[in-house]
Amino acid sequence: MLRIPVWVAAAAVAGGAALGGSTAMQNEPPGEVSSINGTSARAYTAPDHATPAPQTPPVAARPSQSGAAAQGWSGESGASGHPQMTASAIRAAAADFPQCLQRLWPQAARSGITRATYDRHTRGLEPDLRIMDFMDAQPEFTRAIWDYVDLLVSDARIQKGREMLATHRATFDAVERTYGVDRHYIAAIWGVETNYGGIAGTRSVLRSTATLACIGRRQDYFRDEFFASLQILQRGDLQADRFNGSWAGAFGNTQFMPTTFLRHAIDFDRDGRRDIIGSIPDVVASTANKLSRVGWTNGQTWGYEVALPRGFDYGLADRSREFSLAEWESRGVRRVGERSFPRSSDRAYLLVPAGARGPAFLMLGNFKSIMRYNPAEAYALAIGHLADRLRGGGPFVQQWPRDEQVLSRSDRLELQRRLAARGFDIGAPDGRLGPKTRNAIRSFQVAAGMPADGFPSATILERLRN
Repeated sequence: MLRIPVWVAAAAVAGGAALGGSTAMQNEPPGEVSSINGTSARAYTAPDHATPAPQTPPVAARPSQSGAAAQGWSGESGASGHPQMTASAIRAAAADFPQCLQRLWPQAARSGITRATYDRHTRGLEPDLRIMDFMDAQPEFTRAIWDYVDLLVSDARIQKGREMLATHRATFDAVERTYGVDRHYIAAIWGVETNYGGIAGTRSVLRSTATLACIGRRQDYFRDEFFASLQILQRGDLQADRFNGSWAGAFGNTQFMPTTFLRHAIDFDRDGRRDIIGSIPDVVASTANKLSRVGWTNGQTWGYEVALPRGFDYGLADRSREFSLAEWESRGVRRVGERSFPRSSDRAYLLVPAGARGPAFLMLGNFKSIMRYNPAEAYALAIGHLADRLRGGGPFVQQWPRDEQVLSRSDRLELQRRLAARGFDIGAPDGRLGPKTRNAIRSFQVAAGMPADGFPSATILERLRN
C-alpha cells in the first residue's frame, strides 16, 4: 500500500470523489501500488485546496470508554477478499483487541518500551474500526495522470511554496548546507504531503497503529509501527495529545511513518525534541536527511522532459532499461526546447506515463530517491515537476492526451481478462495494472501493429473486444 497525502484524503470525505486506488484513504504504508491509467501512483480522492484548510482539534490518544469502537465502520467485508478483512474476522479481532494488546507487551518490551509507558498509553484503548473501510476500499474510477499532476502542481501550490521558501529561507539555507539536498524538492514534498502543513491528519497515531497491529491484513507490518509510536512517546519527542496523523499512522508536515521517524527525524532546532509537527527546522531537516540517506545526489536534477523520434521502439520505455544520456541521444532522444543535457554520462530510464501520445521523460537517480519516499512514478513525477516550478521553471512542453478515456475498474478487469483469454500472462485479474499487465499490453500491441507503449487505453480494450 502507499501513503496518501492527508490533505487530499481529508477533503475527500467532504468531496466524495473517488479518483483511484482507494476512497478517502490517508497515507497507507508501502506495499501496494494503485494505478493511474496503468502508471504506478498513489490514488487521490479530492479536489485541490487553494489555501491550506484549518487544523481540526487534535484527537486524544485514548478515546472515551463509550463502547463505540465500530462507530463509522460500514460493517462490511473488505474488497480485497483477504480472510482477515471479512466482517466476521474484523468483529472477532475487535472483540479480542484488549487481549491482543496484552500479547504484544513482550515484543514491546524487547523494543525498549517500559511497562509504565505501555500501560499508560494502552490502558482503556479501543480500536478505530473505521480504518478497515479505508484500508480495503477499491473505487470504480481512477484519475488520469494529467489530472493527477494538475491537482498536485497547481498555481496555488506553486505560489504557496514560493512563499514558504522565502519565509523560511534561513532554515532552508542551513539544511541545504548540511544535507546537500535542493530546497525545492523538500518544499515540493511538504506541499504535496500536507499542503504545507495545512492538513496533517487528526487521528491518534497510537490508536491507528494499535488497531492495525491487531486487526486486518497487515498486522505484522503495523506491529513495528505501533512499537515505534510508543518509543516516540516514551522519548518525549511528542506528547500524546499532539501525536496525530493519518489513519495508517503517517504524521507531521511531510508525513513520516513512526519507524521512518525513528530512523530519519532530526532535532535541527536543538530543543531536545524531534518535532516534525510543530518545528519547521525539524520538518525541513528530517525530510532532507531522509532523501540524503536514500541516495540523493547533490547537484543533480530528477530528470528531463524529452522528445522521441518517429518510429521509436517503446519497448525501451522500461525501468529496467537504463542507459547513459549519450546513449539515449544516439537513439534519437532529445531534450525538449533544444537544450542539451548537462552531463551526458548520467544514466536514466525512459518513462512514457500516458503512452505514445503523451510526454516522455528520462529519469535520473534522484527520481529513484523520490520514489523511496513514495514508490510511485506519478508521485515522483509530480514532486520533480513541482520542484522545478517552485524554482521558476515552466509547465511541460508536450501535451497530455486529455481526450483519452480513463478506464474504470471494471474496464481494467475486463482488459486483463481479455488479455488472459488470448494467452497473455497478466497474473490474477485484479484491476491493478502492474508490470505483467503492461507487458501483456505491449505484446498485444506488437501483434496488432500498434506502438508498443504498454498504455492501457480505451482503444486497446476496444481492439481486444473485437
